Amino acid sequence: MSIDFARARETMVEQQVRPWDVLDVRVLDTLARVPREAYVAEALRALAYADTELPIGHGEHMLKPVLEGRALQALGVQAHESVLEIGTGSGYMAACLARLGREVVSIERHPDLAEAARARLAAQGVGNASVQAADAFAWAPGRAFDVICVTGAVASLPARFGEWLADGGRMFVVHGRSPAMDAALVRRGVNGLEVESLFETDLTYLAGAEPAPVFTL
Repeated sequence: MSIDFARARETMVEQQVRPWDVLDVRVLDTLARVPREAYVAEALRALAYADTELPIGHGEHMLKPVLEGRALQALGVQAHESVLEIGTGSGYMAACLARLGREVVSIERHPDLAEAARARLAAQGVGNASVQAADAFAWAPGRAFDVICVTGAVASLPARFGEWLADGGRMFVVHGRSPAMDAALVRRGVNGLEVESLFETDLTYLAGAEPAPVFTL
């Protein structure tokens, strides 16, 4: 049975994302136009628009559509802005960010995932997003970005990520201890970094950003 992906995409936006208070017209239009199924493994394409995380290998997952929508809305990416994505995964969020911003640099610690995402973005004609195989905790961009989107959780906010924000820049990041984590928007203002709590969620940790083990007697 063939799947009407265009209809599934519309249903995702109207029944999952919009009811979660994602009302930004540019974000909704992006989610309605970027073909999520093109970034999902063939065996999982029937679930491309389901309200669930999808496995992509190495214990990593695509974010739920509602979380992707909330992150994009919180960041408010403008057409002239540069974006850093930490954790490329499937390449889908990079494609969405590229549609909203001027350029996207995305880093992925697993070389095979980086290569697959690069191929998917190229196949979809996304020319303003580049993918690098790199570990965020051993990598230095050598520049600042207007927007940073962190697609995996961190136990605490890494100072190095904040240093990569340009003046007035914003970063979406999920931090804390599972299962009650805080999705936050971090802004670089005149007095340094300002953290705004957005909502509670639960997300897989970035490798190297897990909390220290807690020992109890």
